[in-house]
Amino acid sequence: MMELIQGLPDNVLGIIGSGTITGEDYDTILIPAMQDKLQRHKKIRMLYQLKTDFSHYALDAYLEDAKVSWHTLSFEKVAVVSDVHWINDSVNVFKFIIPVQVKVFSNSEFDKAKAWISE
Repeated sequence: MMELIQGLPDNVLGIIGSGTITGEDYDTILIPAMQDKLQRHKKIRMLYQLKTDFSHYALDAYLEDAKVSWHTLSFEKVAVVSDVHWINDSVNVFKFIIPVQVKVFSNSEFDKAKAWISE
């Protein structure tokens, strides 16, 4: 399940993931919110948190994630907040080939991630 994070600057897209994340979450929450932000801003920032009750991505979510990847150049910064080691490790490995600033934070550092993405 995905939810929007409220109270962020207008150029920041905040998403919270928990439980099972599905392709429908991408289609109904993430992609429309991203498109809305990109109508108002040339570049946006993303704060993406996986809560401690995150369980897994459904297969269709991986396919929908490719749609978001097509917009990589539309991002200025991405903060990933997670305690899921394989997620954090994957982001840390691939952030060197992603042409935007990417930082990984633990869930206990959420406020730090929020400050970084908003500065």
